[in-house]
Amino acid sequence: MNPKLLEILVCPLTKTRLVYDRDKQWLVSTAAKLAYPIREDIPVLLVDEAIELDEETVETYRQRKK
Repeated sequence: MNPKLLEILVCPLTKTRLVYDRDKQWLVSTAAKLAYPIREDIPVLLVDEAIELDEETVETYRQRKK
């Protein structure tokens, strides 16, 4: 994923920065507790397409942001 693109992408629901998970090909919004999929190098920033995350998983991503 292009680092410049990551700098400008935000969660469409909360307008907060996203955490990139290269292994799972997700962009994670810790504020919304959602993971947006990346398909064929294209982020799918649609709430309807997002995966809901549990609190433990979200906390893991919050630690990555620090």
